[in-house]
Amino acid sequence: MQQQKKILIVDDDKRIQLLLKRYLCEQGFAVETVGDGEQMNQKLALSHFDLIVLDWMMPGEDGLSICRRLSNDDNSPPIIMLTANGSGDARTSCLEVGADDFIAKPFNPRELVDRIHAVLRRCQEVLPIAAPEINRRSIEFCPYQINFLERCLYKDNCKINLTDSEFALLKVLADYAGTPLSRERLAYLIDGCTNDPLNRSIDSQVSRLRRLLQSDPMQPCYLQTIRGHGYILAFNGNCE
Repeated sequence: MQQQKKILIVDDDKRIQLLLKRYLCEQGFAVETVGDGEQMNQKLALSHFDLIVLDWMMPGEDGLSICRRLSNDDNSPPIIMLTANGSGDARTSCLEVGADDFIAKPFNPRELVDRIHAVLRRCQEVLPIAAPEINRRSIEFCPYQINFLERCLYKDNCKINLTDSEFALLKVLADYAGTPLSRERLAYLIDGCTNDPLNRSIDSQVSRLRRLLQSDPMQPCYLQTIRGHGYILAFNGNCE
């Protein structure tokens, strides 16, 4: 029998807590709820969760700040952000701080369940491509080195640890260095999925890699965006 996936709902609205907990439990998840970042920290210190559903606007530390903090921890669960702001800028903000997906209020609980399944599936399916490659030589560019055996990145001989999903994306970009890859193509090369409408999480992973690859992610030289075509890893990037 497959073990229940544990979901942590972080939202200061008790009504939403109860609604989502009831619905997600009916769908086979084990669910716990908290009302703010401090309570969330206590829960995470005591228990493992497979995914966090995180509200943006909360008293104290807001969702964006929490998400940014958790995204720097390789062991933190994937995060789906909830927000009343459904604009494109809000979506971009969520993905840039490390959220794996974004859903605007009001929403159908069925949609949230679909997105939870999609995020969990991506997290599970990304592992094979991130496996160590014993016989593959490292790739060096400027101060960086991609080590395929250790599944990590080095900068000036200093090791930078990567999550499985970050390394899987970097590996695919390195395999196709110099070739622009769309989100859909990247999703397929990473986990064999071409029709998942939620592959915007690629943007989140790209943002994280950019923060590691250069001091100014707003002016990328190695991991670039080619408008209308996708993302490209340029080993001869011209950085100041």
